[in-house]
Formats: sequence, C-alpha cells, structure tokens
Amino acid sequence: MGEVRIIGGQWKRSKLPVPDAPGLRPTSDRVRETLFNWLGQTLAGWHVLDAFAGSGALGFEAASREAAEVVLLERDSKLAAGLRASAQRLKATTLVVHAVDALAWMRSQPAGRFDLILLDPPFAADLFDAALAAALPLLADDGLIYVESPDGIAAPTGFTVWRQGRAGAVHYQLLRRGENPAP
Repeated sequence: MGEVRIIGGQWKRSKLPVPDAPGLRPTSDRVRETLFNWLGQTLAGWHVLDAFAGSGALGFEAASREAAEVVLLERDSKLAAGLRASAQRLKATTLVVHAVDALAWMRSQPAGRFDLILLDPPFAADLFDAALAAALPLLADDGLIYVESPDGIAAPTGFTVWRQGRAGAVHYQLLRRGENPAP
C-alpha cells in the first residue's frame, strides 16, 4: 500500500492511503498543485463532484480547501470504505462517499448542482465520452470540469479547453462553458 499527501488547505501534508488496486492511478502532487493553482487556493462555497474517486486525492484536496460539499463516487466497495475511513479520520464533514457506479449516479442527479466536476476514470475503461456526457448536465452555469486522460480530449460543443497540461502519460484539462475559438 502506498500513500499520497494532501498538498494544500486545512489538511496540508496529511496522507491518504493508496491501496494496490488494478487501474488505480492517483493524480500526482505536481498535477494537483497545477490544478489548484488554476482554481485558486480556496474553494469556499463550491460544490464539487469527484466522479471516479479512487484514492480520493482530488476530492480530499477540494475538501481541504474549504469546499462546501464534496461528493466522492467509487464503484469498488473496498476503496469506498477506505475513503470513508480517511474522511472520518480527518473529520471531513463536508465530504460524502457513495459506493456506486459513477455514470448511473450522475444520470440520476438534478441539473446544475456542481461548481466543479472532477473526471479521472480508469484509463483502460475508455469511459471518457460517457463520463463527460453524464457530467455536463450536472454543471452549474459558471462551473468547470477537470478531465484526466491518456490522450487529451476535444472539448464538447458549448465548452472550451480553458487550461491544459501534460505530465508523463497523463493529459489534464480544465473545461469551461464557451465556444472554442476559431483556428
């Protein structure tokens, strides 16, 4: 079992366990630091969805930075139990973990609920298009969607890639409403 550390906010330097599970690939410190530099150091009042939580690194990072609500979705019940244990240990009262299929859960939720949606599905599962389609209705009008993928993705209609980067084999992008500029 490995671990990742929370890099900012009230739980800075706290460690989260990372079990050895197939396809589990926690977002690196460097990528998380870049993402939260883009977003700002505080997410006070934000409602955040971490749709494929895995290690919980992204969701716990958002909760550590004062998000009003952080929902973590994890299909693997053992990983979900570990996330709940970490939330209890840190007294993360704004964070809730659901052991569910992320796509089904997102399709059942009311529109416009989240200010930030974090999408980092298992790369081998090829869920990027389906995850993005399920997430878009849940996004508040001025909300942002973060996507990690092996190859980068094209912004869906009505959205633009606001920020992007690459770290090794991981492409990461922050999408926001607005049309892509003409080439």
